Amino acid sequence: MLTADSVCADQQQSAFPNFAPQAKRVIVLCQAGGPSHLETFDEKPELKRLDNQPMPESFTQGQPIAQLQGKQLKCYAPRFDFKRYGESGQTIATLFPKMGEIADDLCIINSMVTEQINHDPAHTFMNTGTSISGRPSMGSWVQYGLGSEADDLPGFVVLTSIGKGGQAQPIAARQWHSGFLPSRHQGVEFRSAGDPVLYVNSPPGVTAARQQDVFDAINQMNALRQPTLDDPEIATRIAQYELAFKMQTSVPSLMDVSGEPQHVLDMYGTQGGDGTFAANCLLARRLAERGVRFIQLYHRGWDHHGGLERGMQICASEVDQASAALVTDLKNRGMLDDTLVVWGGEFGRTPMAQGSGRDHHIKGFSIWMAGGGIQGGLKYGKTDDLGYNAAENIVHVHDFHATMLHLLGINHEKLTYRSQGRDFRLTDVHGHVVHDILA
Repeated sequence: MLTADSVCADQQQSAFPNFAPQAKRVIVLCQAGGPSHLETFDEKPELKRLDNQPMPESFTQGQPIAQLQGKQLKCYAPRFDFKRYGESGQTIATLFPKMGEIADDLCIINSMVTEQINHDPAHTFMNTGTSISGRPSMGSWVQYGLGSEADDLPGFVVLTSIGKGGQAQPIAARQWHSGFLPSRHQGVEFRSAGDPVLYVNSPPGVTAARQQDVFDAINQMNALRQPTLDDPEIATRIAQYELAFKMQTSVPSLMDVSGEPQHVLDMYGTQGGDGTFAANCLLARRLAERGVRFIQLYHRGWDHHGGLERGMQICASEVDQASAALVTDLKNRGMLDDTLVVWGGEFGRTPMAQGSGRDHHIKGFSIWMAGGGIQGGLKYGKTDDLGYNAAENIVHVHDFHATMLHLLGINHEKLTYRSQGRDFRLTDVHGHVVHDILA
């Protein structure tokens, strides 16, 4: 049977990895909406002291503000206490006790910066390194560079869930699009409840043998057309037919969690298949076990322009246990060393009040990384005394991308794709590997 590999090779792919990788796969736990760094990982006693006092203009003058423009800016104290966790003494808000239990596995970066202050362009920037639509997502770049270890599941899978703790801003499918890369590298969204992939099973009366004959005939016709058109999308079409056929067996097996020990289900806080963030974390581990290269979870509900205190309590209850369980489960199975786990949103929140909430903030926020060659028990970078500007060891989104690719064995300056007469890359002309956080 003619296969996609036999009729098409991407522009490079065989050139990677450039050096020995520390991570084989990536799991991104995207907290969509912009979680406040001031109620999660960045303790600010001075902001607490200045509660309800005017925000010093020296911090805010000339700075981008989303919804507080022209309004009186007042300091808004952190809503929750912080506590030191683990042998490393990581300071984490007491809202997240389970993450506190894995503090020694986490590298908390408190000096992230981005360039887009509204949700959709900020997600686009975090995923593609630019706010320009139509560029490949980071998962597509990784899939393009390294391919997949799974031959019966997509190499890039996306899962979504909706929380109850805040505004659930929409997430567009272009966030996992392949852009100008061949479309077989785009992310495939699995539904988190019910059938994960619609119409994956054959219609009644169509046998597996008959279906295989149809696929073979279609693939042969596509392959005959390939030398004439030299179109990579023909190879994509062939690959998608082959993958769809294999997924008729692999997807039901993936979703069947009946073999999971009860203590593992209890650790995550789910019985699986219920559409929650916890169920998606469990599914992420199962996808990682099966060779999926890039797994991206979106949990919507972190947009707290008001009701911050109650909203944060709800969000924490939805994600704290499962996030920690995923790291612990991977570690128990000997997979954390070669699985990079990332937790964070598209931006942070302002130190200034917006009623009973906080506005969007891009000048300093927090994420954490674990496993895959990352140094655990480390808090890297600082914001200023009020949590407004990243002030020490600043990590731009481009630097995050460069570091992620480095851990996968990819030189970010060499992962390129030629389109419309120029070479593109995920980090564009920017980005530096943050060597200080590497194990």
